[in-house]
Amino acid sequence: MNGAGAASEVVALATHLGVTVATAESLTAGLVASSIAGVPGASAVLQGGLVAYQLEVKQKLLGVDADLLAAAGAVDPRVAAAMADGARAAFSADIGLATTGVAGPAAHGGKPVGTVFTAISSSAGTETFEHHFPGDRDSIRAASCDAVLTELLGTLSKGTNSGRG
Repeated sequence: MNGAGAASEVVALATHLGVTVATAESLTAGLVASSIAGVPGASAVLQGGLVAYQLEVKQKLLGVDADLLAAAGAVDPRVAAAMADGARAAFSADIGLATTGVAGPAAHGGKPVGTVFTAISSSAGTETFEHHFPGDRDSIRAASCDAVLTELLGTLSKGTNSGRG
């Protein structure tokens, strides 16, 4: 499923469930929030989003632990989880989404190009996903956006456990 299709389904299902969403994005730099916002009716769902490209932003605005960032770097499943939790808290949303990874052109922090971690934070807990996408910078960023929207759709499909319950 491409990002536009998943975003439409996300908005429809989240609206039906009365669930709000917030994003914290590193490598996707707003693509996820933009995909959701591009769907008519998104204002019922999207609380807001934060582009957290730099470590300092991840720490200060999303509450990612400085020691974790120093030890693991930005491309780590624990960082993705903390970003999703931080987005959920910062925007008082039912669900927080996060993307962090290496879009290229070169490896970063010992992680090869295409390594991406996404996370979904909800009242049911925080789940992380590891991806290894092929392609150039644009295709890796698009695949990351598609992946987290599809993961969100899966969380929403579980029903009330994803929201305020």
